[in-house]
Amino acid sequence: MKSVKHGCLHGVLPVLKVFLFSFALLLSSVSPLSSALSDKSVLLSIDGPITGAVSDYISRGIEFAANEQAALVILQLDTPGGLDTAMRDIIKVLLSSPVPVVSYVAPEGARAASAGTYILYASHVAAMSPATNLGAATPVQLGKLPFGLDRDKPSAEEQEKSEAVGDSHMQQKIINDAASYIKALAIRNNRNQEWAEEAVREGVSLTAVQALEKNVIDLIAVDITDLLGQLDGREVHIGGTSQVLATKNLELTVVEPDWRSRLLSAIADPNVVYILMIIGIYGLIFELFHPGFVLPGVVGAICLLLAFYAFQILPVNYTGLALIFCGLVFMIAEAFVPSFGALGLGGILAFVVGSIILLDDSSQRISVVLIISTALLSLLLLLLLMYNVIRLRNKKGVCGDGELIGSIGEAIDDFDSDGKGRVWIHGESWRAVGTAPIHKGQKVRIRSRDGLELEIDSV
Repeated sequence: MKSVKHGCLHGVLPVLKVFLFSFALLLSSVSPLSSALSDKSVLLSIDGPITGAVSDYISRGIEFAANEQAALVILQLDTPGGLDTAMRDIIKVLLSSPVPVVSYVAPEGARAASAGTYILYASHVAAMSPATNLGAATPVQLGKLPFGLDRDKPSAEEQEKSEAVGDSHMQQKIINDAASYIKALAIRNNRNQEWAEEAVREGVSLTAVQALEKNVIDLIAVDITDLLGQLDGREVHIGGTSQVLATKNLELTVVEPDWRSRLLSAIADPNVVYILMIIGIYGLIFELFHPGFVLPGVVGAICLLLAFYAFQILPVNYTGLALIFCGLVFMIAEAFVPSFGALGLGGILAFVVGSIILLDDSSQRISVVLIISTALLSLLLLLLLMYNVIRLRNKKGVCGDGELIGSIGEAIDDFDSDGKGRVWIHGESWRAVGTAPIHKGQKVRIRSRDGLELEIDSV
């Protein structure tokens, strides 16, 4: 009996093993197939300067696409460039993305300048719509245009001046680093390395047609539908493996920035940050000069904290920030220190210069109109403060001798032969002494006070 059961198991086990092995192969083949055949695609958009808020939005968008097992991510670009740190964060996300990313410069008239060019080179597929351009990828240091970006070629005299102040070597290091970075991206995605280096070193740009001819981009598409049609059947490399795109009839999901990204983008605008900082400073100053109002202090503290947060994602020149604070302090001190206008004018000058150099990135500048308007407003407030201080200094006192001297009173009785008597003033009876005969009911003016006795003159 045991031998029979053993014989039955001996014959069943090989069949069971084959069945389980086949089932495991079936599961392993079905899972990636279902993921590859996902009918979803995700559209992300960069419209404006690239900041920390934009990199956060792109990171969240690609994470969403990976969680939804999307077949494709389309990153629509229209940017003048932006922060190097934010750009590199975006590129790290693109390079590690499990979902193919197609960067698409659109709509017509859009551009992918500076940081946008690096993002195009880092994408699995680079595409542009007609009448668009890319390039001008030279890094900018301390808000100054480097040689090659604002002119064709530096003269020997300009080069000598630059080397004399020590700027040339530092800028050259930055350019070399950027050139190596974009060349590495070009090698990874099999794109034109020579032109990529020219875009960094010489600041050159290309139209969409020229970019396609030079193998800088992969295709030109009129719109999203045309783009998806041309992408179908294209092979891309992700994580060391090849993947063929199946983009026909993909369902497009547009991922808009959430409230957090929109808020960060709003306060990261240089002009908004500048206004927040000014409101914050003046709010706190008003609260210090008028304790108990509370609201100006609360609003000022909130605005100042928001401004400081935005400064973390903006290329802030802290010398400019210090000049702005010094300028405001000097203008306030002018009202209390007799400097004959030196502190006030110096404060306005420091305020304007600090505002101009506050942001280092040339693509993110504070409006000159806003700076001038704020300086004029500060000057107006300074003049108003000085007027009030002078008026208060010249104002008659409201208590003590300041209140009595010069006041008009009335004689209670006729004064005696020594010119002494009593006067009624401010509801009080005072001993008084005068030089002329003074009669009851006569108006008198207080000249001085000696203890509890007033010296008066007849009116």
